[in-house]
Amino acid sequence: MTASQLPFGILLVDDESAWLRSLSLTLERSAGISNIITCQDSRDVMEILEKQNIGLVLLDLTMPHLSGEDLLAQIRERHPEIAVIVISGMNQIESAVNCIKLGAFDYFVKTVEEDRLISGVLRAIRMLELERQNREMSSRMLSGELKHPEAFAGIVTCDRSMSAIFSYIEAVAGSSEPLLITGESGVGKELIVRAAHTLSGCRGQLVAVNVAGLDDMVFSDTLFGHLRGAFTGADQPRRGMIEEAVDGTLFLDEIGDLSIASQVKLLRLLQEGEYFPLGSDRPKRLKARIIVATHQDLALKQGAGAFRRDLYYRLCTHMVHVPALRERKGDLPLLLDHFLEEAAQALGKKKPTPPRELSQLLATYSFPGNIRELKALVYNAVSVHRDRVLSMETFQNIIRRPESRSNQLASDCSRHNLFAGLECLPTFGEAAELLVEEAMTRANGNQTIAARLLGISQPALSKRLKLARFIDNLRGRATIKMTTDEIMALTRGED
Repeated sequence: MTASQLPFGILLVDDESAWLRSLSLTLERSAGISNIITCQDSRDVMEILEKQNIGLVLLDLTMPHLSGEDLLAQIRERHPEIAVIVISGMNQIESAVNCIKLGAFDYFVKTVEEDRLISGVLRAIRMLELERQNREMSSRMLSGELKHPEAFAGIVTCDRSMSAIFSYIEAVAGSSEPLLITGESGVGKELIVRAAHTLSGCRGQLVAVNVAGLDDMVFSDTLFGHLRGAFTGADQPRRGMIEEAVDGTLFLDEIGDLSIASQVKLLRLLQEGEYFPLGSDRPKRLKARIIVATHQDLALKQGAGAFRRDLYYRLCTHMVHVPALRERKGDLPLLLDHFLEEAAQALGKKKPTPPRELSQLLATYSFPGNIRELKALVYNAVSVHRDRVLSMETFQNIIRRPESRSNQLASDCSRHNLFAGLECLPTFGEAAELLVEEAMTRANGNQTIAARLLGISQPALSKRLKLARFIDNLRGRATIKMTTDEIMALTRGED
């Protein structure tokens, strides 16, 4: 949300009409604030506050009829949710201290620099926005319901962590502060961005820019634009992406790959709310919401000196982490059905019926490419589909591919060595028994899938399971209804 799209009005109170006109023009020109109401008679202020949605009051201290201090006390008593900035014609410390004690957000002298006054107003607006967002988040967390579920219709999920993300996005979508979205490649970060833009109520469009690989010059030209003659080859002026996104959302993807020089310019854009087109010495105001995304760990990058710490903290005002697909495997059946429908329509085919064990097979895979990889697998399978029931061959070829298994095993082992720290190591037989048990659990009792996880044939797994049951019977001293030949066959690994 830009300053011109605030959900509340700003009331200016002063008995001098010239000062009211001057301050109104300053706020509109320098901060893009247009929803301003003026009042010359302090006796009318409380009635205005009752009838109109006012969030911030800029109040003169010395006025006839009702002084600024008396009015401040009334506003704080009857409308504590409204922020008040006192503006006085006299620089009196005692008066300033008293106003702050009465609950004023800030105190300025009329002769103060224009930039300081504008910064104070923007700080108050940010505080009011954060308070509103905190109230909305608390309300949503307690109710557990979304006000606008249609904004997330394009995201297929039943995962609770994703529902929490939706509630958070609803709460912060209208904020003018930047939104940082993190998560691995392919998890659907851009869908979250689109939902945030839809919920923001911005009249402008969503403009996306992938900044990965852009050098500083190209980055500046892409975002800020240039004037004619700004550099060799600049025969015509060019609007930057910031200007294209006026009253909308500017989405900067892969922000973790931005060069240090470009990070400095982005930080100034976020802090000052203004930028300079190349070749221009006159700044332009930022009138778009900024959303950034990355698959990298910015905390680690800033710790290593590859990402500016001040920019990192500036981006962390609102932050969302989208979980990987392997962390929300309950969504696999829903996503599989969704992509089967989508692929069938795109390829002009009838939607195939997936085998019952396909979801179980997919649940055993780590999906390094996340939802994007699942979509590609489904489209590939549907493209070669012939019979009524979908073949599992395409999925099996990927999941049992040697490099896929070795990469996954290497990643799992690097995170945690199961036997590290054990005082007594299990025997090979005990370890194999536990491994078979875990494979059967992950495969939901399906021996074919469990065998693939273990890298053995299904008959070999079946023999191991029979032998395990036989040994359990021996341990429990149960009645064994097996012939001597059957027992010898099991121990030899025969059918």
